[in-house]
Amino acid sequence: MRIFLLCLGFFMAVTGGISLVAYLNLLTVGFSIQEFSLFLLQRIETYMFLIGLFLIWLIVYLSKTEKKSLNNRKKY
Repeated sequence: MRIFLLCLGFFMAVTGGISLVAYLNLLTVGFSIQEFSLFLLQRIETYMFLIGLFLIWLIVYLSKTEKKSLNNRKKY
C-alpha cells in the first residue's frame, strides 16, 4: 500500500509540475505576476502538484517514524 501511495504521489507531483512549468510561458505573453498567480490557483494541476508532494512527504515521514518506534521496542 505504501509503494502505491508513493507512486501515486510521484505521478501527481510530476504531472502537476510539468504543467506548471509549461504555464510559465504565460508570463512571456504578458500576464502579470498577480494574474499568473490567480490563474494557477484556478488550475487543478496546482493542487495535483501540492497533493503529490504531500503524499511523498507523508510516506517518507511515516516510514521514518515507524522505524524509530520499532527500534525503541527492540531495546526493551
